[in-house]
Amino acid sequence: MTENTTFGYSGPTVCRLTGVTYRQLDYWARTGLVTPSITPATGSGSKRAYSYGDVLEVKVIKSLLTSGVSLARARQAVECLRLSLGADLAASSLVLSDAGSVLAQNDGELVDLLRGGQGVFNIVPLANVVAELRSTIRESELAQSEKGAATA
Repeated sequence: MTENTTFGYSGPTVCRLTGVTYRQLDYWARTGLVTPSITPATGSGSKRAYSYGDVLEVKVIKSLLTSGVSLARARQAVECLRLSLGADLAASSLVLSDAGSVLAQNDGELVDLLRGGQGVFNIVPLANVVAELRSTIRESELAQSEKGAATA
């Protein structure tokens, strides 16, 4: 799999890879939920460039929203993941409750991200999110290379 770190991923490409709308992506960038780390917007009509890590965050947020988590809770969860440096997303699950969030790592370690209490938990296995994004990127790159070969 190619992780495009030189030029980044454009907004429309991020939308295609993650399933979010451009309106959502733009809103998340303007509100600071996921900002493009390679090339941020510099005004009307400017082109943003997102890193692989940014795209992964968008995909995690989309997965949380699809799982029924509110945008406010998804925002909170992403902040917690950012603070949990060194966490391997592909080998972790994010456990969300009304009172807090826990990052369950593959080695059995539980990291209390918000120091919350007990409650009903939603478990979002992040390995599936990472694998799905990698597969989508591979399919997209294959389709683009086939398209280029057909026009040559």
